[in-house]
Amino acid sequence: MEIVWREEDGARLASTVWRAGGGRRMISSAILGGGIGPANWVLNAQVAGTYSRTDPVTHLAELAAAQGLDGPGVGLLTAAPVERTVRRDDGGVRVAATVGLRVPTWAASPTGASDPELAPIHLDGTAPAAPPPRPGTINIVAAVPAALSDGALVNAVLTATEAKTQALLEAGYPCTGTASDAVCVAALADGEEEPFAGPRSTWGSRLARAVHAAVHAGALGYTAQLHALAYRPPHHPGAVRRPVQGQCSDGGLTS
Repeated sequence: MEIVWREEDGARLASTVWRAGGGRRMISSAILGGGIGPANWVLNAQVAGTYSRTDPVTHLAELAAAQGLDGPGVGLLTAAPVERTVRRDDGGVRVAATVGLRVPTWAASPTGASDPELAPIHLDGTAPAAPPPRPGTINIVAAVPAALSDGALVNAVLTATEAKTQALLEAGYPCTGTASDAVCVAALADGEEEPFAGPRSTWGSRLARAVHAAVHAGALGYTAQLHALAYRPPHHPGAVRRPVQGQCSDGGLTS
């Protein structure tokens, strides 16, 4: 996986590109290349927080073409900073996650409920005073070095989602994710197919641990960003900066 840059909407934006080549079957909820089928590449592109294009599939196709990506592939969009993609491995399973939590949400909310634009509420009930003006999405891309049946691929998405939610709760975010999260799991196209990918199966357990580690690290990194932004500049040379109350997690795990 590589990071590439482009200029768009007056901003310098990053994308990750995985040129997987042939021999892969992927399952994804992405708007480009979603579903189950063969795929040769995955593109996770950052867009500006004010993104307003109404043709995201066309946009992703243009970005893929600009990188020389051809054939079937998967394209994802996020307003989270892609240069802070977190990568974790476990037993041959490789995961990359971009974690933005500007508007954390519960999946099952009452009809008509709106998601408040808030910084994370920590386990002690406190929150930074100045949330950043940036939306966010959690995009997860995972590669499993085994063939998986269609059912196991669906099971893998379920496992990854459960691990994501566990990581967010443990990082102090009372939510199941954001309303725009996406996932892509790639498996081998050839070989004897594994029928299971639940959290207690061989490959599912490795996938769960890798996703959990990546999302947890990304959430802590996002929290650290919020705390840094919540510091107020001094009004005069003798002024004292006051840190935000509550937990401040180390964001050094992102890469």
